[in-house]
Amino acid sequence: MKINHCFADHLLCRFFSFTVIMVISVILLYYSSLGNAQGTSPAATSLDIPDRVEFAGMVIPLNRYDMRERYDREQLSFAYNPASTTLMIKRANVYFPIIEPILKEYGIPNDFKYLALVESHFNPRAISSAKAAGIWQFMPETGKQYDLEVSDDIDERYHIIKSSRAACRYLQDAYQMFGNWICAAASYNTGMNRVSRQQQLQLTQNCFDMLLVDETSRYIFRILAIKEILRNPQKYGFHIKRQHFYPHIGFYEVAVTESVSNWAEFARNFGITYAQLKDFNIWIRGNKLDNKTNKLYEIRIPRREDMHFDPKRIKVYQENWVVD
Repeated sequence: MKINHCFADHLLCRFFSFTVIMVISVILLYYSSLGNAQGTSPAATSLDIPDRVEFAGMVIPLNRYDMRERYDREQLSFAYNPASTTLMIKRANVYFPIIEPILKEYGIPNDFKYLALVESHFNPRAISSAKAAGIWQFMPETGKQYDLEVSDDIDERYHIIKSSRAACRYLQDAYQMFGNWICAAASYNTGMNRVSRQQQLQLTQNCFDMLLVDETSRYIFRILAIKEILRNPQKYGFHIKRQHFYPHIGFYEVAVTESVSNWAEFARNFGITYAQLKDFNIWIRGNKLDNKTNKLYEIRIPRREDMHFDPKRIKVYQENWVVD
């Protein structure tokens, strides 16, 4: 019997397509019923808005319609972006204890640690599309203005200690200009001159009463919202076990006052890898160091005994961050 091969191929294709559709439908139906059985509805719950919040000793009422809505937007943004906010809490456990003493040394309110958190999510390698870098997100010229070295070999915007001190000096200057920590915080995002011009143009000294670009307007409320969430993460649905926090890894420092021809060889001399050297000294940007002026650099070398996870070494910044 002669077979029409084109017709047979057509039937086979239709049968195959029908089978695939049926299999996919069954799989989707199964997971849909499983999700309903487990109560995993995608619905979200609106959150209460506090009557007031505090920042740098200033009480900020949230009873005005626009203040409530602006705060609510940022609160929801953090609360319903759980992966990002969980990372922020874990990283804050590492960086808050480093930043707090520096803020105190320069007379900057402790709440400005939340500004750094909002700036970079405490990603020490953070760099923006505008080339702002480090946890304090300094632009290259602003970093140099506040005595940070920015070059192909070294970029101290990534240096946790030095960039924190530079940020404190900036905030001191901003407070001296405005006499107000909220305006100082706003200027950190948009610049002192721009805030000053808008104060004159809009006939108000209060940054909450000013029409600012959306990024700056949101920026202040993001700081306020993340502070409230980190005061009590579990209230907002963030449940982190103690062993899930990142441990503090000990290190010692080696003074370098000469050029370094190869950082990989330097690292190997101390029993660590090039990658590990860069992990603990992110501000080292090149593969070598041309140090003609014999400037002193303190190089951190991680202690090998601390480089493997041990939950007993985990210290938690704030006990109510932990769920047992």
